[in-house]
Amino acid sequence: MEGGRSLPFPTPAIRFPLIAVRHGQTDWNAEGRLQGQCDIPLNDTGRAQAARNGKALAEHLGQADGWRFVASPLERAVETMRILRAEMGLPPDDFAREAALKEASFGAWEGLTMDELKVKDRAAYRLRKDDRWGALPPGGESYAMLGERVAAWIARLDGPTVTVSHGGVVRVLRALVDGDDGTLFNGPPAQDRILSIADGAATWF
Repeated sequence: MEGGRSLPFPTPAIRFPLIAVRHGQTDWNAEGRLQGQCDIPLNDTGRAQAARNGKALAEHLGQADGWRFVASPLERAVETMRILRAEMGLPPDDFAREAALKEASFGAWEGLTMDELKVKDRAAYRLRKDDRWGALPPGGESYAMLGERVAAWIARLDGPTVTVSHGGVVRVLRALVDGDDGTLFNGPPAQDRILSIADGAATWF
């Protein structure tokens, strides 16, 4: 991890090239709702984003010889991976599913917009704004807890890997490279771009 504030979870080095794709848009994304582990499918915009990312990845990696493909088991990530691989000319279903790559559970907050959370529980809304790593939804996970399970998965990696996961996971992966540089929570990670991590640097394409 280079620069930024220290993180509230283990920070293993990312030893192999890693490509991180966030799933395409869902209707809840479009409405600004906290999805967490609710299994919301892609919408048409999300499918188009997944196809765009598949084309970009094909140009970047070719046939991706030597790369492993792993997705969160949530439907929106699985569908994104299938579309992405099809665009690359690869068998759509030939990838692993990894529970550690699920989005953080937002518990009782799932399905709410931030405006709705502010009305429902102003203290919870303020906590989420003030302590993004530590805020713990009732019945859910904090981003620090998400970081712990993603970091444990990173420590087990044994080769170059393409992932399809979620906004929270992509934030954790960025943090493992750059630390908490103050920009991690400035809006959600892009759904029509790809994060590439190699040699200790993170870049988007």
